[in-house]
Amino acid sequence: MDFFSSLMAGLSVACQPHNLLFCFLGVFIGTLIGVLPGIGPVATMSILLPMTYGISATTAIIMLAGIYYGAYYGGSTTSILVNIPGEAASVITCLDGYQMARQGRAGPALGIAAFGSFIAGTLGIIILQALAPPLVSVALKFGAPEYFSLMILGLIILIFLVEKSIIKALMMAGVGSFLGTVGLDTITGVARFSFDIPEFLDGLGIVPMAMGLFGIAEIFVNLEKTIQRQVISTKITRLLPSFRDWMESKWAIVRGSVVGFFLGILPGGGGVLASFVSYAVEKMSSGTPGKFGHGAIEGVAGPESANNAAASGGFIPLLTLGIPVGVVQAILLGALMMHGITPGPMLLKEHPDLFWGVIASMYVGNVMLLLLNLPLIGLWVRVLRVPYAILFPLILLFCLIGAYAINNSTVDVAIMLFFGALGYLMRKFEYEPAPFILAFVLSPMLETALRRSLIVSSGDFTIFLTRPISSGCLILAAVLLILAAHPAFRKRRRKMLEEAR
Repeated sequence: MDFFSSLMAGLSVACQPHNLLFCFLGVFIGTLIGVLPGIGPVATMSILLPMTYGISATTAIIMLAGIYYGAYYGGSTTSILVNIPGEAASVITCLDGYQMARQGRAGPALGIAAFGSFIAGTLGIIILQALAPPLVSVALKFGAPEYFSLMILGLIILIFLVEKSIIKALMMAGVGSFLGTVGLDTITGVARFSFDIPEFLDGLGIVPMAMGLFGIAEIFVNLEKTIQRQVISTKITRLLPSFRDWMESKWAIVRGSVVGFFLGILPGGGGVLASFVSYAVEKMSSGTPGKFGHGAIEGVAGPESANNAAASGGFIPLLTLGIPVGVVQAILLGALMMHGITPGPMLLKEHPDLFWGVIASMYVGNVMLLLLNLPLIGLWVRVLRVPYAILFPLILLFCLIGAYAINNSTVDVAIMLFFGALGYLMRKFEYEPAPFILAFVLSPMLETALRRSLIVSSGDFTIFLTRPISSGCLILAAVLLILAAHPAFRKRRRKMLEEAR
C-alpha cells in the first residue's frame, strides 16, 4: 500500500461520523485542559480512560490522541495571555508570548502559535506516515533478545533525560518494574504478590494507577498553590500574523517541526524537551539574540511548532515497535491492551484500519484545532477565569466515578486513592512519576522477552551480546549510565537545574 492509498484508507476510517465526533471531542477537551493550568493531558487521559470501554479501539485512540496534541494548542493560550503555562511544553512560550501580549500583540502571538502548530503537526504526520511502514518491516526482524535490549535502552534514555535526580529515577523505575509483576506469571500462570485479592490476579490496573498518580496527585499539589492569574484585559485583535511576522517565523516553524519530531521519538523527549531545544536553536541562529525574552515572534513560533511535531513523533515507536516513549504513550498502550490489541510490528498487518485511521485522524484533528483555536479565543479567556474551588472538586468526582466504573469494584477506587497519595508524596520529595509508570507498563513485556530469550539460549545470557542489534542497544545503555555517573556530567547537570529554577 503506497503513501496516497494508505492516506485514503485512513481518511475513510477517520471521516466516519462517529470517529469525527470523537476526534472533535478529543481536540476540544485537549484544548480546554491545555488552557486550564494545572491539569494537563496525562491526568485528563487517565480520567477519561474508563469512558473508552464502550467504544471501538480505533475510536478510543483517535479521541485520546486528540486530547494529547490538542493540549499543546491550548497551552500556548494560557502562556501568552496569563504568563502561566497551561501545559509543561508551553513553559518556554511564556518568555516571548507574554511580552508580545503586553506590547499589544497578543493577537499575532496567538495566531502564529496556532498556525505554527498546525503546520508542524501536519509535517510531523507526513513524516510519521512515511517512516512507519519501513520501520515496521525492520521491526518484524526483531526477536525476544532485541526487544528486551531495546526496552532497557528506552528506560535508560528516559532516566537519563529526567529533570531531577537520576538515582531517584532509577529507584522509581525499579519500583514500577516490581509492581508490573503483580498477578499471574506470564509463562507459568502462578499467582505472584496477589495477597489472595482476586482483583490483583490480573495485575494492578494501569487506569486507576494513572488516574491516581496524575489526576488525584495533581489535584493535591495544585490545592497547595495560590496561583495569581491576571488575564490580559485589552481586546485581542488581528489574529492573523502580518507578512513580516511570517517572514520572521517561517524558518523557526520549519526548524521547530524537524527538531520536535525527531526528539519526540526519543524516550523521555516529548514536547517539553523539544520546545526548549527549539528555543535554544532559534536564539543561537538569530542575528539578534538579544530580542529573545522581549517579544520575539520566533520565540513563540519555534517552540510551539516543536511541541506539536513531537506529539506526532511519539507515535512512531508506539505503533511500530509497541514501545511507549513517555507517559502519554504508555496510557495509549494501556488503552489498546484494554481493547485486546497489542501494538507492535503486527499492528499494521492485523489492524490496518486502526493504524492508518489514527494517523489520518491527526490530519483531521489538526484542521479542527486550527478552526477551533482562532475563533474561540474569547471563550478560552473566559474559561481561564473559572475558580479552582469549583474546578477541582468536579475533577475529583469524575476520578472516583471513573475508577469505580472500570470493573464496578471498590478495589480499583482504593488503588486510585493509594497511588494518588503516593503520587503526591513523590512530587513533594521530587520523585518523578514518568519512569515509574513507563517501567510498570513495560515490565510484563520486558520479563516475557527476557525469559523467552533465556529459554531459546538454554539459560545463556550471552545471547543478548552475540546478536548485533541487542548488543548495540545494551552498549549504548551502558554508556549513558556511565556518562550519567561521571562527576563532570553530574556537576554540569546540577548547575543547569539550578539555573532552570
